[in-house]
This record gives sequence, C-alpha cells and structure tokens, in this order.
Amino acid sequence: MPHVITQSCCSDGSCVFACPVNCIHPTPDEPGFATAEMLYIDPAACVDCGACVSACPVGAIAPVSMLTEAQLPFVELNAAFYPERRPDEKVPPTSKLAPVPDAPVVHSRPGGPLKVAIVGSGPAAMYAADELLTQRGVRVTMFERLPTPYGLVRAGVAPDHQSTKRVTRLFDQVTARRELRLYLNVEVGTHVSHADLLAHHHAVVYAVGAPNDRRLDIDGMGLPGTATATEVVAWYNGHPDYAALPVRLDHDRAVIIGNGNVALDVARILTTEPDLLAATDIADHALAALRASRVEEVVIAARRGPAQSAFTLPELIGLTATCDVVLEAADHDLVRRDLTDETDPLTRNKLEILAKLPDASAPVTRPRIRLAYRLTPRRVTGETRAEGVEFTVTGTDQACRLDAGLVLTSIGYRGRPITGLPFDDAAGVVPNDGGRVVDPASGRPVAGSYVAGWIKRGPTGFIGTNKSCAAQTVHHLVADYNTGVLAPPSAGYRELDRLVRDRRPDVVDTAGWRAIDAAETARGGGQRPRVKFTSVPDMLEAAAAAPAPTLGRRLLAGLLG
Repeated sequence: MPHVITQSCCSDGSCVFACPVNCIHPTPDEPGFATAEMLYIDPAACVDCGACVSACPVGAIAPVSMLTEAQLPFVELNAAFYPERRPDEKVPPTSKLAPVPDAPVVHSRPGGPLKVAIVGSGPAAMYAADELLTQRGVRVTMFERLPTPYGLVRAGVAPDHQSTKRVTRLFDQVTARRELRLYLNVEVGTHVSHADLLAHHHAVVYAVGAPNDRRLDIDGMGLPGTATATEVVAWYNGHPDYAALPVRLDHDRAVIIGNGNVALDVARILTTEPDLLAATDIADHALAALRASRVEEVVIAARRGPAQSAFTLPELIGLTATCDVVLEAADHDLVRRDLTDETDPLTRNKLEILAKLPDASAPVTRPRIRLAYRLTPRRVTGETRAEGVEFTVTGTDQACRLDAGLVLTSIGYRGRPITGLPFDDAAGVVPNDGGRVVDPASGRPVAGSYVAGWIKRGPTGFIGTNKSCAAQTVHHLVADYNTGVLAPPSAGYRELDRLVRDRRPDVVDTAGWRAIDAAETARGGGQRPRVKFTSVPDMLEAAAAAPAPTLGRRLLAGLLG
C-alpha cells in the first residue's frame, strides 16, 4: 500500500533521504524543490517500507489505508505529480537519486573550537545549528529577542495545525545539545552588537526572518478595525507583542485583502467553531474573543483572477475540507473561463476545486469564507473606525463596496535592516552569495557575516525549505573557516557570558526555557498541548523557577567554552 504526503508537509526533505527507492520528489537537488508547494510520493515506486514516516518531522506521511476523509484528495494529488509511464518504469527518467548531503567537515586547528553565533531561533536558525553540530569541535551560541524560541513555529503556525508544530521536537533535540547555548530575551543591536558577537565568535549567522509586513498604501488603513493578517496570527498565537491587539469581531463581516496561505489561515480561524479551537494552544484571550464573535462571513479579496490565486493547492484542499467556502456567481464565471485556458497541472487542480464550491447565494448556516476575485482596494471607509472597503473591479472603472468591521491586509513580508550589515531595500534582504553576506559596493564578502532563511532569500518556501537553505550557508561558513578566512575571536565564552548578563540581567538560558515550556504544558492540564504565557513578565517568572545548574554542569560548561 503506497504512502501519501498530506497538506501538513513542511518540505524539509528528510523523507527524501530516508527513502531507499527514490520515490519522493522533487528532491533538494532538483530545480523545482525551492518553489514546490509540497513533496510527492510516487505510488508506482513506493515499496511501503515506512522509512519516510519516521523521518518526517511533522507527521505528514501516512499509508493510504490510514488517511482521513479530508486527506483522501492527496492520493490523487501525489500521483498526479508523476507523468504517465510504462508499468516497469518506476522513477521518472529526468530524476536522479539524491544522496544524503555530506555534512560540512570542520578541520580542527589550534586555539579551540569553531565558534558561531546565530541570531534568531526559528526554523532557519535551528536547522543551521543542527547542521553545524553534526561536527565535533563546534560551539554555537543562539540569541533570540523573546524569552521563548522557535520563531514562526510557535507564533506563526495556526493553532489548529498542531501536526506542523511537531517539528519543535527536532528543535528540542538541538537546544538540548551541550554544545549550544541559548541567550533568550536578548536583542542583538540593543543589548549586544554585531561587533560584540564577532569579538567572541569566528562567524555570525543572521536567521532573523522577514518580520515586517508589506503595507497597503490606501486611505483608511490605520483606522481602528484595520490590521495585517500577520498581526492577527501573532495575536491568536499569544505573541507577547500582539496580545493586546484590538481585534474587532463585532461586525458580521471581515475582509482580508490578499489570498495567500496566511489569509486562508486567518479566515479559517475566524470561522472555526471555538469549541474545536479550545483543544489547541490558541491564546486564551483570542479564544474568548472568538466565542463572543459576531462574524458570519470572511471575504478573502484578490486583485487578480482565480488562476493567479496565491494560496497553495494543499492549503485549499485543507480549507474546503473543514470550512464552508463559497463563490459569487461572477467568480464562478471567472473560474470556468480560466479552466478553458491552458494552465499547469497544479493551477488546473486549484481551479477544479474552486469550480465545485457552492454559490454564495446559498443560505448561511454557520460562519463561512467567501473567495472574491478581481477586486482592487481603493480605500477603507469609516470616520472613527473601519466600516468597509471600497474596491474597483480590476481593469475597469466599476466600483463596489463591502461592509466590514475588520479589514486585514495579507500582501507579503519583507526583511528589516540589520545594524552593521548592508541591506537591499528593494528586495528586503541582506545582499549575499549563497549565504555569505556581500558588500554591494565592492562585491566582496563581509568578513564573518552570514545569513539564512527569509533574510537571505526573501519570504519564499515553507518551514522545511529552511533546511537546505541553512545547509548551504553552513557549508560556505565551514569552507571559509577551513581556509583560514575567518578571524579567531579575541575573547572567550566566559567573557561573553559576563557581557550578556551585565547588559541583560533578565537573560533566559536553556534551563529557563525548559521551565517556561514545562509550566505552559502543565497549564494545559492534559486537555490542551499548552496554555501559553502571553506577557514577558510572566515568562520571566516561570523561567526563574528553573533549578540552578549543578557544580558538575558548571564545570562542564566551562570546559566546553
């Protein structure tokens, strides 16, 4: 019985290397890997060994016989990725077996281990640390602005997608390594500088993501009742910076401008029965607001037509399996028109699903989502708060208006400049060559400075895409170390520890994070995965309960440093 990859695929490629018969594609060495919406198992080649199941960090792979009804469309989706071929031709002829990439071999040298600082603690940071720590003689120091690690896995993945958050089990293994030190609640650029990090390490890797939303520049954005979808995601995930965000759910309609996966996530959470969310790690304040919500319809509005939908096919399948999703008659006409054009298989699959959606004229029996197309936002209406959005029909002078009490934008992200490094403002990334930071004026690498993740390549890909991205950066970093390009640090870990604790007495270390994690899990009472702390003081109070390190551990830490 062949196995199937489902919509919770994180695309980190671990399953590719675990598969003994090369039946999972695209592989990290194939051109389509970086932009693939998910990975696919070839049903003709799968030998049902189950190696991929144990390799997948998010539990996204299962045999066909164990799929839920909502996952059944993925049987055809996995198979459709592969071209028709002879029964005895098991692997597409253009594919090759992708070997497990060699770990970067660190050549030891006098003066101690290779020391690397990593700024950020999300997927790119964790994958970079994991790649570095495959070698002996490497020490990693990780810095994170918040008292809790894991970035968007903690604060960005929707609470009803708990399987996707299983990747934190891998991250827990990384942070448990004695060769890695966590400095949480420490902001690089405020408490320590880039120069400070280089003084204590051979290299610094920035894996800080793309934290800024792309803003929609129209009148009315900024009124009470407007926000970005990313801010709402952080709000319902309990991010301490957004716990107090005023999310107005006192109107029967909300509008989201932009139709990527984040827009679908937010619309789904706003229309899901709160009792179902009560078993997740959604923030308590968000759950209370959703219980009192009056929202009956969330409209996801896109400038372009159905064929250009930004959401991925797996997310659309998941949405339609769990929510009431409808289209206006005019949008059904657009779908039918696009279906007559030649499109790639993935787009055609999206259109075929959209074509089957009910008409918006059907009676509303529970909160629903409406996908709307060819609507270009002109302004948000209202004097003292958002009351609606005026659109023009894209490409025409025809105007229309949607009443709404909550207006969100979801039109992408961009990186934020890093003090001490060059920045490409147009692309929103740090200029780099395969992860090596490059001075655009001279074209030369900036000594000891590297990037990984979205700050390196822009906001593309999925959680697991950061694995191959981070591996590339680490390979270049190690190559530079081995050839003597990286200057040795002028100070040691003891001096770094004193520096950090002098400037940031409220620093949270690995033990502190473990205490926060244990306290949140205990607050879940076995009924929920965890109940998150949503304020920094509460996190610090929980961290303070961590046991002091034993004498043996202090001595060992000194030896490792």
